[in-house]
Amino acid sequence: MTTLAAGWSKGRRIVVATAIAGTLDILAATFLTLLYHRSPAAMLRSVASGPFPGASSWGVAGSVLGLVTHFVLMAIMASVFVLAADRYPALKHRWIAAAVGYGLMTFVVMNLIVVPLRFGSMPGAMAVATQLFCHIALVALPIAAVARR
Repeated sequence: MTTLAAGWSKGRRIVVATAIAGTLDILAATFLTLLYHRSPAAMLRSVASGPFPGASSWGVAGSVLGLVTHFVLMAIMASVFVLAADRYPALKHRWIAAAVGYGLMTFVVMNLIVVPLRFGSMPGAMAVATQLFCHIALVALPIAAVARR
């Protein structure tokens, strides 16, 4: 991958990191949703209902909006890390440690600030463990791996 990725522009790294992290994260969310015998479409509408409170009753349109919302959030997360890594090369040299730190930061922002402010609830213990894994292993590590190219 080093040869193929050498010389990638910021934009390309952001798009690739968004696609990889966004896909891994939404697949994990879908798997967990199915594991708990819930509807993936409803889960996506729940994602959309963050910025669009009525989306939970919008049917397929709400689900599609949830998927778009998810990837927009991933694009923001990827952009922040790629731009920071270009400015601070230590984030590329120690990319695994940087990814763990970034995963923890994104977990805190999403699960301890954004979600409670919007929905008024904190994640339970099992959700914390699952979300930490997803934010570090499925989101931050792929973003950091792509950003260092």
